[in-house]
Amino acid sequence: MSAMAPEQRLQRLGLVLPTVSAPRGNFDAYVLDGNTLYLSGKGSPLRNDMVVVPKVGREISADEARQHAREVGLQLIATMQAALGDLSRVRRVVKLLGMVNATPDFMQHTEVINGCSDLLVEVFGDAGRHARSAVGVGSLPRGFAVEIEAVVSIKD
Repeated sequence: MSAMAPEQRLQRLGLVLPTVSAPRGNFDAYVLDGNTLYLSGKGSPLRNDMVVVPKVGREISADEARQHAREVGLQLIATMQAALGDLSRVRRVVKLLGMVNATPDFMQHTEVINGCSDLLVEVFGDAGRHARSAVGVGSLPRGFAVEIEAVVSIKD
């Protein structure tokens, strides 16, 4: 039996990829260098109902931030699609760097970034397993609760 394509897995999961937005600055959303695709950091979607910056461990819970990380994962996959045209070209997600805008005493960074990691494995299977860092930061651009960047190995 052949493996299910990532696009089929997305459909089976009922997930729709968001539109890839242009970067807000003098950088690219991605850089394809040989067989390596570098994805710029993507942030959690801004919430219109948020009147303050969503600090994880204060304004939002680890579970809510985990959902933010999952949404960031969808943005990363959408960027892969835009860069490659076909998600089946992904050989492997190699590395993630996940940043969590958290209070100083917050210690569940790993659980938050699992939202993205779990999604990548759901969509890409074993090719979605990756090395990873999950760190807490004092702030993130545009009031993001979570920002994640990725390195992806691609097939010719």
